[in-house]
Amino acid sequence: MADVEKSNAAPVSSPASAPTGSSEKSALSDHDSPVRTSETKEDVVAVRERILAQQELQKTEPPPHHDLDQIATQPSVYDDPEVAQYFQPTQKYENLHRFDPSARWTWREELPLINKLDWRITTWACIAFFALDLDRGNLSQANTDDFLENLNMTTNDLNLGNTVFRLSFLCAELPSQLISKKIGPDRWIPTIMCLWSVVAASQFWLSGRSSFLATRALLGMLQGGFIPDVILYLSYFFKGSELPFRLALFWTSLRVTDIVAPILAFGLLRLRGVHGYEGWRWLFLLEGLLTLSVGIWSWFTMAASPTQTRTWYNKKGWFNEREEVIMVNRVLRDDPSKGDMHNRQAVDFKLLWKSLKDYDLWPMYIIGLTFQLPAGPPDTYLTLILRGLGFGTFDSNLLSIPTNVIGAFTMLILTYFSEVWNERTFLAIAGQIWLLPCLVALLVLPDGVPAWSRFALVTVLLSWPSPHAMQVGWCSRNSNTVRTRTVSAALYNMFVQLGGIVHANIYRTDDRPNYRRGNKQLTAICVMNIAVYLIAKGYYMWRNKTREREWDAMTKEEQLRYMETTKDSGSKRKDFRFAH
Repeated sequence: MADVEKSNAAPVSSPASAPTGSSEKSALSDHDSPVRTSETKEDVVAVRERILAQQELQKTEPPPHHDLDQIATQPSVYDDPEVAQYFQPTQKYENLHRFDPSARWTWREELPLINKLDWRITTWACIAFFALDLDRGNLSQANTDDFLENLNMTTNDLNLGNTVFRLSFLCAELPSQLISKKIGPDRWIPTIMCLWSVVAASQFWLSGRSSFLATRALLGMLQGGFIPDVILYLSYFFKGSELPFRLALFWTSLRVTDIVAPILAFGLLRLRGVHGYEGWRWLFLLEGLLTLSVGIWSWFTMAASPTQTRTWYNKKGWFNEREEVIMVNRVLRDDPSKGDMHNRQAVDFKLLWKSLKDYDLWPMYIIGLTFQLPAGPPDTYLTLILRGLGFGTFDSNLLSIPTNVIGAFTMLILTYFSEVWNERTFLAIAGQIWLLPCLVALLVLPDGVPAWSRFALVTVLLSWPSPHAMQVGWCSRNSNTVRTRTVSAALYNMFVQLGGIVHANIYRTDDRPNYRRGNKQLTAICVMNIAVYLIAKGYYMWRNKTREREWDAMTKEEQLRYMETTKDSGSKRKDFRFAH
């Protein structure tokens, strides 16, 4: 293991503008790195972002099942003392006592540690997401048990409730992230889980439209910050290159919920008549109590950080000292800003405004707004559509399972090939092309079509390969900076939620039962989406060609000088090319 003490990677070269050794306080008032006070905050930020952009080119990957004793330590900004001074963790960093720029380790040490993290962290995240989706999605199962009729409500009331929920969900995302960063995800996430579970269970006592809308608003407010809060929490333990797969598992658990929920509903709705209450009331109560147990469990499962796993009920903690050193330094070498607490704030309004002004990311936000509109209303109304076709309460719930099983596979296949082929736009268009003939068929089919034929058509439609997971990665890649990726991902998700508000109001009561007017609108939107994707691809291709001309017009010396001195950051760098 003597070789472990030596890095196998060349150190990062010092930037031309980097100052040499001074122990004076940094111009970044919240940071403790010893750079010259003559440099402005903007100068220091520009140097840091330039170094990080260059660092992206030097990442390494684990060997394929051999050479496990090879050095796993990533080359990083900490390999050069003149560069490292810009990236020293703040004194407030909770893992500072395990920070060691000279630490080295092998793949034999790192890979089992990643597996342990997956067991402790990723598994919890998937179970918690299951709890979230169970409580926010069981309204679909309640609809099969005469929920609307029992409360004297209409389809329009249901639309309004979904709109209120999504609007509250959207508005809660940023405030929840700020609170989570202030008090810690390990405290905030279990808190909101327990609170929304109580609200979800209290739907047992719904009495009409007003109480329905009130609980929808409360659920949206309490659940809205969960997804970005969990992503922030995962980032404490995993490198940036490891997060996409964990997030894919995270979102796959949503499909698992959509498979398990109808099975649970199949049993719980049979409680109709117990103590004189409807089955949907028992559904809300018992599933709310189930998610409350997950929330309470989360209090004892979540750790504040890799080095804060010891508690009164687990005095040994999860990791030994060597494992904590590896965890802390592997994450900081991948993303040094994780040691700078104010820079790790999930979303601040300055970064939000900066990201909003970045017009090169607007095609991604527009896509997030519109891409799922054609499938949204049929998905939301699936159980009601099945009831309208003559299927019973229990059959309607069970018949919703195939779409989720097939949809999970098609989403994973599309996401996989997007990376294999390095293509996103045409694969996303393929999803819209999948939807288009199904929507046209729903629009023109006569009323007398057998129920099973219409069910088969809706099943094919909702089994479409959703590009959502692929587009989250696409948006992240086109952001091109560690600082803005969290913000752009949050903005993208906010536009997705806005799209949900739109599609919650397309199917209307006066359009029942076949929703022909709504399907005509969905067909038009589907065609529009194909055009939106093509325009986005054309825009990014044009931007890349413009950059190529500017870059090729430079001499090699000018290119090197630009990379060493530019204050351009993120997607504004001339040497950056947009993915499409």
